[in-house]
Amino acid sequence: MSVSAPGEDVSGFLARHWQRPLAAQGEAPAHFSPQEAALGAAACGGCHPDQHRDWSASLHARAMGPGVLGQLVDMAPDAREEHQACIRCHAPLAEQAADLSAALAGQASTDLHLQGNTCAACHVREHRRFGPARRGGSVPKPEDKLPHDGWQAAAAFADARFCASCHQFEQDDFALNGKLLENTYEEWRASPAAREGKTCQSCHMPGRRHLWRGVHDPEMVKSGVTVTALPPRIEDNAVLAGLTLANTGTGHHFPTYVTPRVVMEMFQAGADGRPLAGTRQAFIVARQVAPDLSREIADTRIAPGAEARLDYRRPLHARAVRLDSRVRVEPDAFYTDFYRSLLAGGAGKGDKMIRRALADSLASHFLIFEESQSLRDGGARP
Repeated sequence: MSVSAPGEDVSGFLARHWQRPLAAQGEAPAHFSPQEAALGAAACGGCHPDQHRDWSASLHARAMGPGVLGQLVDMAPDAREEHQACIRCHAPLAEQAADLSAALAGQASTDLHLQGNTCAACHVREHRRFGPARRGGSVPKPEDKLPHDGWQAAAAFADARFCASCHQFEQDDFALNGKLLENTYEEWRASPAAREGKTCQSCHMPGRRHLWRGVHDPEMVKSGVTVTALPPRIEDNAVLAGLTLANTGTGHHFPTYVTPRVVMEMFQAGADGRPLAGTRQAFIVARQVAPDLSREIADTRIAPGAEARLDYRRPLHARAVRLDSRVRVEPDAFYTDFYRSLLAGGAGKGDKMIRRALADSLASHFLIFEESQSLRDGGARP
């Protein structure tokens, strides 16, 4: 489960690297250029354009979106601990925390706090750079003349525990129904992927790409599951069929965390292709919790190697010509409900941002499976 070099203290490195809240960088070395001393992503992109391009398209770059900012704007500028509830993962640098406080106070600020989980959050401490060894395994030599004095190579960057800092709650953190709210790393540890040596980075950073594709990416989701629509049959004037969704390729529960919802549904359709009233049947795959996190409503997520099944049985509609099966992913389902709850109670200064976040959450839905099967000749149609 680890790719650390023999004798390398990955646990110790990570404890220092992710000590929260992160310490300020301090003064940059006097010989650093402005670009070397800067903490913004654009400065890194000057020499690392591929990584910057990937990061710019990722959710890490949008971690301080309107849904987060819409809540922060009503907090007091000096409520640093309250800010940390959000920004410890969404914008973890101490300099981002200071920039956010300045912005909330109406003072001059940069856009650093708006850059979300930026390059420096993972790679810079006390103005020293950290990262993996080169692809060939080599590391900087003391005599090398490299920008920002090179970097310190650490095996931790290829270890799944690196991601756990933001994707795993500690044992005494918030839990519902006896289960930690964020438990992705432990789900991975119990999975076949961990036993096979596949880390978080293996799937979410293949080829060292800085995209971190996940549940918001249709192709990524499709690669992790297998969907099968069983052929319908008619018995006693009722349509019987089935739809299975198997977790065949993700290294954790599908979906992990409480945010996404996956809807498996089947319905009869007429000659015009429209659903016929009273024929729809659905099954929700999710960890459903109340918007105020007061209780767990249901947990129907699929463990690695397991499957969910929708057993369809409805009376045959007189105008039915086919049975349609769909699997829809709603990546931000919890936030959709949460934003609606906020707006219903009054979202304060963040009202416009929360409304934009709500619209974004609804626009994130996509289908990973859609199939029509004839109710007349038993044949399936794409």
